[in-house]
Amino acid sequence: MTPFANSPLTRKLSAFVALSKAEFDVLERLHQRRRSFVAGRDMVHQGQSDQAAYILSAGWVCSYKLQPDGTRQIVDFQVPGDFLGLRSVLLRTSDHSFEPIVEIEAAEVLKSDLLAAFSDTPRLAIAILWAASRDEAMVVEHLVGIGRRDADARMAHFLLELGSRLALVGMGSREGYDCPLTQYHLADVLGLSAIHVNRVLRQLRERGLVTFRDGRVSFEDHAGLVKLAEFDAAYLDQSGPPLK
Repeated sequence: MTPFANSPLTRKLSAFVALSKAEFDVLERLHQRRRSFVAGRDMVHQGQSDQAAYILSAGWVCSYKLQPDGTRQIVDFQVPGDFLGLRSVLLRTSDHSFEPIVEIEAAEVLKSDLLAAFSDTPRLAIAILWAASRDEAMVVEHLVGIGRRDADARMAHFLLELGSRLALVGMGSREGYDCPLTQYHLADVLGLSAIHVNRVLRQLRERGLVTFRDGRVSFEDHAGLVKLAEFDAAYLDQSGPPLK
């Protein structure tokens, strides 16, 4: 097995299916067009057509919808191992934008390369479909959070979800994870004001549940945070053995 077998994407997909040498080789070929992007400049614009998809190798990205009045709603954050713009490639037009939060590294994947990979390795296509379905399940949870959870539970649920996602690619644990997000990022994704985000984080810290300081999320009482958020990670579908 090549060193690429330890990359974030292969670690993520391997949680769903036991990848073969041929499938690892196809994934490695999909990473041939490596690019770097600076923070704060959109790599894909809302309404853009004929763009490539990307596989995020390093760094964090936010996906967001821009409103007519200039405000934005962050839909989600992408972490290493995630696809960017996969749906937009298949639908030909991007319905949202992608902005690097920090300087990132990503592999550009053309539609022709993606379709060839699906044709040559059907099991890999199923694994990527699993990843896309999992992303959709997370968006559903975010919608429920904004619509039905109070601010404390909403924040707790979101931080726990990020922890689970990062643990899958070897970047997080039950103790915590490094996180470059600002209170403004959290406000835009959770439907809160930055002042409210600050208040919620302080309350969670004072209750001894979680601390978010100096770019680090530290779970002080992981079980207590799970109870507060009523967090059930089943929708992430990453706890069972991979398919053979």
